[in-house]
Amino acid sequence: MTTPDSPVLRVAGRPVGRYVTRPELPARLSPRPYLHPVTTLAGTAVTELSPADHLHHLGVGVAVPDVEGFNFWGGRTYVRGQGPTELDNHGAQRHSSFQLRDPDGFVEELRWIAAGAELLRERRTVAATELTDTAWALDFTFSLTNVTSDPLSIGSPATNGRPGAAYGGFFWRARKEDRAPDVFTPSADGESEVHAHRADWLALAGSAWTLVFAGATEQTRRDPWFVRTGEYPGVGSSLAHTERVPVAAGDTLVRRVVTVVADGRLDRAGAAALIRKAVSL
Repeated sequence: MTTPDSPVLRVAGRPVGRYVTRPELPARLSPRPYLHPVTTLAGTAVTELSPADHLHHLGVGVAVPDVEGFNFWGGRTYVRGQGPTELDNHGAQRHSSFQLRDPDGFVEELRWIAAGAELLRERRTVAATELTDTAWALDFTFSLTNVTSDPLSIGSPATNGRPGAAYGGFFWRARKEDRAPDVFTPSADGESEVHAHRADWLALAGSAWTLVFAGATEQTRRDPWFVRTGEYPGVGSSLAHTERVPVAAGDTLVRRVVTVVADGRLDRAGAAALIRKAVSL
C-alpha cells in the first residue's frame, strides 16, 4: 500500500519496491531514505534492511562514509592510524519533497545535514521500467550540490588509510542466502577479480535472481566497483577510490547507475543483453 512517506514502485502494475522517505532510525545508523524491499517481477526479495552483520546497510540508496569528516554511511568511522572508531559524527539525509511522483518513479529533493548545518542538497531521480516478462530496470540518479560557502570533499575509508575499502556512493545491500552469490563482469569472475576494478557492467547472481549494475554516464563508469560476496552480498560504486573528491561551493556531483533486476540466474551473455537494453532506454 502506497503512503505519502513510503511510495511503492510498480512495473506493469506489479509492486517491485517500497521507498521509505522518513525512517525512524538511531543517529549512529546515519538515517536516510532507502528502497526496501526491492523484488523481482516474480516477487523474490533482492535487498536486506539492517541485517545483523551491518545494521547500517539499508536496502538501496546513497551512503557516503566521509563528507568533510561527517559520516553519512552509518556505524563506525575509519580513523587513520586508529582503525574503525565510534564517533559522534553522523549525518542524516532528510527528505524535503517530491518534485514528481508516479507509480513507476519519482524525483525527490533531500538535504544532507550534520552538526545542525546543511552540507549538501540532493536531487534524486528514480525510475522503474519493464524489460521482459522476467526482468525490469531501476534507473537511479543522484546529484549532490555543495550548498555551503566553502569547498567540501568526499572521502572513504580507503582514502583515510584502509586499503580496499573505497565504499561510498550508490550502494545495494543484496539478499543474503546460504551460499554466497556469484559475481562477474564482461571479462572477470569472483570478488577478488572484480572488486576495486572498473567494468562496463557487473552482475551478482543468487539462487534464483540476478542483479546487473552499470554506470550510465561517462563519469559514473570511471568509478571502480565496490563488491562484497563472501562476508555479505553488496555492490556499490566508489566515489572516492584513491583520492578525496572535491566539491567546490555551488558545484554539483552527479552519478547514475542502472540496475537490471531479473528472475533466474543469468549467464554472461544474458546479463550483457539485458543491461544494454536497460541503459539504452
